[in-house]
Amino acid sequence: MARIVSGDSGTREVVAALRSGQVVGLPTETVYGLAADIRNDAALLKIFTVKRRPVTHPLIIHIARPEELEDIALEISPVCHALVDICWPGPLTVIIRAAPHVSRLCTGGRDTVAVRLPAHSSAQNVIRQLGSPVAAPSANRFGDVSPTTALHVVDDLGDDINLVLDGGSCEVGIESTIVDCTTAKPEILRHGAITPEAIEQIISTCDAALATRVSGTSRAPGMLDRHYAPKTQLVLHEREAKVPQDGAPVLHCDGDLVEVARTLYDQLRGLDARNISLAHVVMPPSGGLGFAIRDRLIKAATGL
Repeated sequence: MARIVSGDSGTREVVAALRSGQVVGLPTETVYGLAADIRNDAALLKIFTVKRRPVTHPLIIHIARPEELEDIALEISPVCHALVDICWPGPLTVIIRAAPHVSRLCTGGRDTVAVRLPAHSSAQNVIRQLGSPVAAPSANRFGDVSPTTALHVVDDLGDDINLVLDGGSCEVGIESTIVDCTTAKPEILRHGAITPEAIEQIISTCDAALATRVSGTSRAPGMLDRHYAPKTQLVLHEREAKVPQDGAPVLHCDGDLVEVARTLYDQLRGLDARNISLAHVVMPPSGGLGFAIRDRLIKAATGL
């Protein structure tokens, strides 16, 4: 069973494990990641094996300093510079043209790569001490509810990994916003805590405007129709709708949206822990952070 470690000694253990080619559970402010050294293709392949994830589905590279983006990028657009200058460290992932040396296991075989600088000090410390960025998709089975505590990682991955660095409960609670900066007009490929309104305001300084999202399987993490999904069947309702009184539990996701996002996955996991077969969910409004929460809920409820 995976062992939870913490503090400076735990950080040293995790760094040593990464250097030896292992994959480890790593906290960030969004969700816990399953991390591997991007210089080690064998370790990167372990991510796909442990998560049961298609190798065509891109990984997000996590860096510890803004200047490390230059080492990964073939080119960086003015829009990308503007976004990272304001949003990093934080829950924003940018898609850029990948330098030739970047492993195509990270890119899903594409010539573009997703990069972010997490705000969590534990993640930054690990990356700095390792001396290399890490690839770190969510530390769970592919398509399931993402982990927001170290214990969630242990529950999900069990004996398939050895170490999880405990960084407490994730402050944001949902995955990062992903913006494709390689297109003529930037596109939000995944909604997150950095809202469309904030993105639009930032890129307007570059005389750029957001494009309508273009579909494309696995252009970025989280783009599949079904994702972030509990075993419990979710029935979604708009705020003005009447929720059936059928004895099924009701999750209200229309209150304080920051708190809703922070606790969303824990609540979904709680339904599974109680063996709930069906639950109703009252959806948040569609503006601001509501975009991201609605995205997660719609994907979680799709396909059952």
